[in-house]
Amino acid sequence: MHDEIVKIKGGRKGLQLSFAEGASFDDIWKHIEQKLESGSGFFLRGTLVLVPRERFLKEELARLQKLFHEHGLICRTMGAEETVASEGKPAASAAKKQKTASPAARKKDPQVQEMVVVNRTLRGGQEIRTASSVLVCGNVNPGAQIIAGGSIDIRGTCRGLVHAGASGDTDSFIIADHLMPTQIRIANLIARSPDHMEMTERAERASIKDGQIVIEPIER
Repeated sequence: MHDEIVKIKGGRKGLQLSFAEGASFDDIWKHIEQKLESGSGFFLRGTLVLVPRERFLKEELARLQKLFHEHGLICRTMGAEETVASEGKPAASAAKKQKTASPAARKKDPQVQEMVVVNRTLRGGQEIRTASSVLVCGNVNPGAQIIAGGSIDIRGTCRGLVHAGASGDTDSFIIADHLMPTQIRIANLIARSPDHMEMTERAERASIKDGQIVIEPIER
């Protein structure tokens, strides 16, 4: 059950979390904390995380929001009608709220970094270019490229060109289950892969340390 305690659904605005029925708050807390502490890219820095408000007590929500905030994420609550609306199902109440929302309420939080979620493999010649972070649930094949203002997380093999922090963010990073790109760029730094690379058994993260791009193995 441990792997299913926290379920994540990527959306245009960020990550929507749901939780296993019967899971205690302590189990949920430990599961999320472990992922955040591992630095595995389970959550990308600056991402908006949505949690159902009916699932927790007020004090529990406050603890979760503080935990996410400490790791550079923005945690917001959502109601049941918002969950339905995000899944593309009819939600009259949600639509009504959107129409009556004040101009101030419709403004985006400047701290929230949207995430582009790509649920497919990127083939040669295809390109993703965005000012936000990118999550790819698939491979990035040779000839494909991703240019992101934030971080990049690839749930598959990366063999293309990846550029994180394209707007100059040196805190951005790149993660892949198998990191074998033709070229890695983070902010204004560039690193090329060796001519012959062996596929590793563990996921890897590329980040900037001491003024250069460093690739390290991580646990997903």
